Amino acid sequence: MNYDEKLQHVSVLGAAGKMGSGILLLTAVEMADLSLKPENKGKTFVLNAIDLSDDGLAGLIGYLRAQVQKIAEKKTVWLRQMYADRADLIENYDIIDQYVNDVLQIVRPTTAMETAYRSSLVFEAVTENKDLKVKILKQVDQNNPNKAWFFTNTSSVPINIIEAEAGLNGRVLGFHFYNPPAVQKLVELIVTANTQAEMKQFALDYAKALRKVVVPSNDFAGFIGNGHFMRDALYGIQQAQKLASGRPLYEAVYMVNKVSQEFLVRPMGIFQLIDYVGVDVVQFIMKVMNPFLKDEDLHSDLLDEMMVMGVKGGQMSSGAQKDGFLKYERGAPVAVFDVKSKAYIAISEFAAKCDAELGALPEGYLPWKAAVRIKDSDSHFKPYFASVKSLGTTGGDMAIQYGRNSDRIGRKLVADKVAHNEQDVNTVMLTGFFHAYGPVNNYFE
Repeated sequence: MNYDEKLQHVSVLGAAGKMGSGILLLTAVEMADLSLKPENKGKTFVLNAIDLSDDGLAGLIGYLRAQVQKIAEKKTVWLRQMYADRADLIENYDIIDQYVNDVLQIVRPTTAMETAYRSSLVFEAVTENKDLKVKILKQVDQNNPNKAWFFTNTSSVPINIIEAEAGLNGRVLGFHFYNPPAVQKLVELIVTANTQAEMKQFALDYAKALRKVVVPSNDFAGFIGNGHFMRDALYGIQQAQKLASGRPLYEAVYMVNKVSQEFLVRPMGIFQLIDYVGVDVVQFIMKVMNPFLKDEDLHSDLLDEMMVMGVKGGQMSSGAQKDGFLKYERGAPVAVFDVKSKAYIAISEFAAKCDAELGALPEGYLPWKAAVRIKDSDSHFKPYFASVKSLGTTGGDMAIQYGRNSDRIGRKLVADKVAHNEQDVNTVMLTGFFHAYGPVNNYFE
């Protein structure tokens, strides 16, 4: 099968979830675009949107319609060329409406797993649970005579384990979209020793068609992105616990979050990022990774404690942030969870005291929104972090230590042969986590 043929009958498992719906959107648009090519006129393209949630599937078409409308509006010139033989499509809105309909006609929402039995390509975006992934992929494969290719969106489970336990023998690879898939440019590509060469090439062609940045990762639990993030998060948690020896933990959480966001010039503080991903998800990924680590223990008692109290973070279906370590109003942190009282303490009650202890930011500081636009990061961040180092304040010292640890994590990923090189580590953090500079650098020496 060539590229177009492989995309004629596709299934997305977990299609109503945040990751699955994004993968579904991108794939539906790519399939619709292929169907408009002259050589594909008259061919049928089918995309099964499979999910166990009837409620989730009920809202899926509305989500797709709204997103495809926006996509169509940005490529009306190309669409006018594709619909050149349609005399009835005169105005741009006619063409846009037709394209939206064409995309939606490809998508078939269903709760029936059996619809995947005829697909030649299957995307899996179910929850980050190895046993569930293996069970579902094995079921589809054993009932599918087409020797389908499987693209798993796992962010932590080694692909070789899924391959072996599901009996897929070279027909599964890791194609890890970042959240949300429709917006994020990064994809981590993970293959095994058995991965079919033509399958890998198809994955590269598909990523190119979606205009994604592909970073290869070796097949080690957590890969590059979570390999760095989980260790970075654990360091932040440990620093907060250490800092809490002389103050309430909620104050320490606030201080570490502020240092990791403002002093280190990141889009979010580390505790806000944990909340965004989900306290439960971070805890689970650490559990997945930990058995594969020989020289470290990727575990946090604080995460366990938060889970026991039901504080999970994550996001609502609307995209709004749920409360976790921090409480949010209109997306901004307004309080920090106190594990002792099991209540949120308003930041306004203690911020002034904590800010004074951390100290002021140095001259030359630019917030992340401005700093991320700087093309030559070295010209700004090298002198900036030299200024941070010279502050001699609690905040400055914490930032330098945090930056050094982040650098060590990145270099260790290369030394452990998870990442091919330091640049790949930096690309993942720059592109997938929107950092303004790569973690592997010489800024903190």
